[in-house]
Amino acid sequence: MLTRTRSASIFSAILLIAPVLFAQATPSATAPTPSPTQAAAPSPRDPNLPPSEQQAKGALEKSPRHGEWVDVKVSGSASPVRTWVVYPERKDKAGVVIVIHEIFGASDWIRGVADQLARDGFIGVAPDLISGHGPGGGGTDSVGSRDEVVKLIRELTPDETTARLNAVREWAIHLPAANGKSGTIGFCWGGGKSFAYAASQPALNAAVVYYGTPPEAAELAKVRAPVVGFYGGDDARVTATVAPAEAEMKRLGKTYEPHVYEGAGHGFLRAQEDRNGANRKATADAWPRTVAFLRERLK
Repeated sequence: MLTRTRSASIFSAILLIAPVLFAQATPSATAPTPSPTQAAAPSPRDPNLPPSEQQAKGALEKSPRHGEWVDVKVSGSASPVRTWVVYPERKDKAGVVIVIHEIFGASDWIRGVADQLARDGFIGVAPDLISGHGPGGGGTDSVGSRDEVVKLIRELTPDETTARLNAVREWAIHLPAANGKSGTIGFCWGGGKSFAYAASQPALNAAVVYYGTPPEAAELAKVRAPVVGFYGGDDARVTATVAPAEAEMKRLGKTYEPHVYEGAGHGFLRAQEDRNGANRKATADAWPRTVAFLRERLK
């Protein structure tokens, strides 16, 4: 009788825990499927590449290079352009690279790109192009949200943007540590401005475009500097403009070298953790090409 009771108790216990064990061993049918554009987990930063947006603040805090804010005067304007400048650690003079920010303004990430350029041997110069347009005459850091920054940037006229870039360039190429050569690199809105500036500033030595649209065909005829471009394959709004610009630049006998990265999205250099590795892969190819291009043109 005792044996029979124990057996029944053991059998009952097995029946009670079996569903739990089975549930643990069986994958849930309702488990979420990772999105093809899902962000990857943060990984250790490669010091040979610019930081992502997530890594930028930490990278700036750890940088051994000298960086400072400078107010650059603009002829005919009461508002100077607040400009972040970072110097490379080298004994000879260096080329200047003007970093033209995204439509999100002069962020920590843009400053991080300037710092990376300094690590790669250039004087990185990142102007806040909405200086004086914010509350109290401030710039990007005086505005409370990204939407407000975007609004202020959209209010900039092409003439004002060019005048500010000209002032910053003129100031930078005459720094004691500068060799007199200059290039631009721009992202998103700034990528388009980098291409446009190559058409409006004949003394520019190089222009780098990250996922920015080209100027009109008539303006392309004015481009003197060689241009290299980097684009996400999943950014049709921008990449649809690449082939026509390439054909027109070729017809005009001008240098334009575009690179389109399969699976990468718009803003891939900033959002390196996104799109299941495609953005990081694009960054790993695009940045060394950027540095090689600038070294060749600004030496």
